Amino acid sequence: MMNTEEQILAAARKVFINKGFDGARMQEIADEAGINKALLHYYFRTKEKLFERIFSESFQLIKPVFNLALGPEPDLHQFIRQFVNAYHALLKQMPFLPQFVLQELNRNPGRMIGLIGKQQIPMNDIKRVIDAEVKKGNISAVSPENLIVNLISLIIFPFVARPVLQEVVFGGDDAAFDNFLNGRSESIIQFFLLALSPEKS
Repeated sequence: MMNTEEQILAAARKVFINKGFDGARMQEIADEAGINKALLHYYFRTKEKLFERIFSESFQLIKPVFNLALGPEPDLHQFIRQFVNAYHALLKQMPFLPQFVLQELNRNPGRMIGLIGKQQIPMNDIKRVIDAEVKKGNISAVSPENLIVNLISLIIFPFVARPVLQEVVFGGDDAAFDNFLNGRSESIIQFFLLALSPEKS
């Protein structure tokens, strides 16, 4: 059984998904959680604090990957494998997240950029590891920016485009699409490992 704070977070996720940040009201979140507004404000003084908590929690499955794979002896291949698996696990738990982030970026890009910045993603470290692997000849020549954007895009797209893909590609078969998602992580990993293999002379 959920405690009060967990009830609030579950209710807020639902309201934020349906209404977006600007459209959500604290009273509506309190009603959804089955509590009064005063109790909601006791736990979260402002809507901004509540939104930031929900957004930050969504990244907790991903953040440990950076510490594991970008440590003293960084391993790009291991990073790709762990990142894809962690990001995919996150989206299977919260499939609404990519669409929600896109909606909020359209409504208020500054707020979302600020929240993402607070997650302290070590982007410069990731870029340095990619550049170093290219210089060593361990991977084919690729810009860090292209690799990062391509990686995230391949993970996110099926979740954003699910209604279209499920109908057009999978003929409306929910089970077939779910099976596709279950094998998607390994497919992306193998695709990148093959694409990054240095060319043999």
